Amino acid sequence: MLKVLYAGSPEASAKTLKLLKEKENLFDYKIVGVLTNPPTAKGRHKALVPTFVAQVAQELGIPVFSPEHLDSAAREEVLKLGADILVSFAYGHIFGPKFLGLFKFGGINLHPSALPKYRGCAPINAAILNGDRETAFSVQKLDLKMDEGNLLAQEIVSLDGTETAGSLLDMAATRGAELICGILCDVSKNGALAEGIPQSGEASYTTFIKKEDAKIDWNESAEKIDCKVRAYNPEPVAWTTENSLPLKIISGLPLKGEEEKNISIEENSLPGTVLCVLKNKGIVIKCGTGFFAVTKLQRQGKNAMDYKSFLNGAKDFIGKKLI
Repeated sequence: MLKVLYAGSPEASAKTLKLLKEKENLFDYKIVGVLTNPPTAKGRHKALVPTFVAQVAQELGIPVFSPEHLDSAAREEVLKLGADILVSFAYGHIFGPKFLGLFKFGGINLHPSALPKYRGCAPINAAILNGDRETAFSVQKLDLKMDEGNLLAQEIVSLDGTETAGSLLDMAATRGAELICGILCDVSKNGALAEGIPQSGEASYTTFIKKEDAKIDWNESAEKIDCKVRAYNPEPVAWTTENSLPLKIISGLPLKGEEEKNISIEENSLPGTVLCVLKNKGIVIKCGTGFFAVTKLQRQGKNAMDYKSFLNGAKDFIGKKLI
């Protein structure tokens, strides 16, 4: 039976781990250990909280390894597991040659983009930000260079313009698990990992997302703002400022066609002006081009609210200028 070491950290990766665990017997492999980031201090009391992957692994009875660095001590611990192959999804670190050399069949990595497009750490956010009409979930051979390994499997996914980073990542976790299962089954049957297909096309790269990246520029079009709101949901969440204080814009939608005709605006209204409430749509804000209807938002220190509940406690919100 093929022995697998799984490497990952965030919630989506934990979902993939759980799905892979459920299908062990069906595809003739066994997850013998999990590699994940160390616990992080969270909350007022800075309690150490394990990653989502670590929590799921513990629930499933899988040994967990969370070293600060993949040094010789970490390699010795992993070597004891006797794993044949490394499976990675959002672990957060690049694997060096000595670490990859621990595995008879090397390693594979799930990357939620149409590689070589959007290599790096934020491919899903980039696809939504750019208004792409399709993306892909790719499984590649782990390479010493970031996201440059041969492709072993790739599923093209159509986008309808309503996806959030959260919903698309959840889809990647599920569909990606299916792709990985197929590859592990082939390795188990054939006693080898396929060579795969070299990536082709122009490569592009994504970088770590900063809070400032999620700030809304109301001079942009309603469609661009919609992309930003969806790309940064559930984190770090798109935001603007109201009376110099941050205001999170969690969800909304651009108005189209007849909806726009129902909006009356003063001639001197600037982008960012809160114009009105449109029934069954949201709080309407003027953009550089078009109008964006906010459906869910959150003031600093307050709970997130739907637009109707928010306005119950913010009677003076209409007419304000957001920056």
